[in-house]
Amino acid sequence: MDRFQTLRIFVAVGEEQSFAAAARRLAISAPSVTRAVAALEQTLGVKLLQRTTRIVRLTEAGARYLLDGKRVLNELEDADQAVSGERQGELRGTLAITASVMFGRLFVAPLLLEFLNRHPKLSGRAVLVDRVVDLIEEGLDVAVRIARLPDSSFTAVRVGAVRNVVCASPAYLKRHGVPRTPSELKDHAAICFSADRSPPAWTFEGGKQTLSVRPSARLVVNSAEVALQGAVAGEGLTRVLSYQAASELQAGRLRVILREFEPVPIPIHVIHREGKHGAARVRAFVDFAVAELRRNPLLKA
Repeated sequence: MDRFQTLRIFVAVGEEQSFAAAARRLAISAPSVTRAVAALEQTLGVKLLQRTTRIVRLTEAGARYLLDGKRVLNELEDADQAVSGERQGELRGTLAITASVMFGRLFVAPLLLEFLNRHPKLSGRAVLVDRVVDLIEEGLDVAVRIARLPDSSFTAVRVGAVRNVVCASPAYLKRHGVPRTPSELKDHAAICFSADRSPPAWTFEGGKQTLSVRPSARLVVNSAEVALQGAVAGEGLTRVLSYQAASELQAGRLRVILREFEPVPIPIHVIHREGKHGAARVRAFVDFAVAELRRNPLLKA
């Protein structure tokens, strides 16, 4: 059997954790799937799957091989589609992107929809989650991330930056006063945006010093939009990224405070796992997204 077909069969079994489900997915017989995996294990000299009458589980070696196998198949598909698209003069295949939920909804999803509209032979997949996902493991092409990035083998293009801003409603500030220094936050109610149970410390820059303040949290939420709603309602101060509060600030429903103590802006990058010789659809989308995001005034800190 062709080596790539054997790899496709193993990846299907590993993802489905079932020989029968993999056979249905690939439209081949179950015995063919069993023989292909057995032959692969014999060739490699290692057990990839633990089988019982009820379940199929990856061994440690099998889990590693699954990740590598998915990467190889994705690269082969990208190579096929890049050549096919360039030969036909149009982009084809599936473009898979990821971003955080709110940033993705406001900025990335509109770009993806516009790009798909321009290239009708393309399809798209968007994964909007408030966590860092592994591009290779999740089979994704492009990520837009708001972070100071560690060194990696991925290509990263900076497109802008955002600030951490503390804001409150004019009504709240009228009732409780305007904090002039970070230390005064201890006398105010806070609505904290955090994915954890405990509220995070808020860091500020005071001259050459970094100041850390843990506010008195009246409410802890894992949604910036809910934190903003609470602040607009006058329930306390909140700290979010500047783009998240932009519409409320523009409408006058919130005011930024402690601006002179804000930490260094956080960069925004478009990240992709392919260089200049990658799939045509990925190169084209990255060029499009970088140009559009760089033009957006909300992403200029």
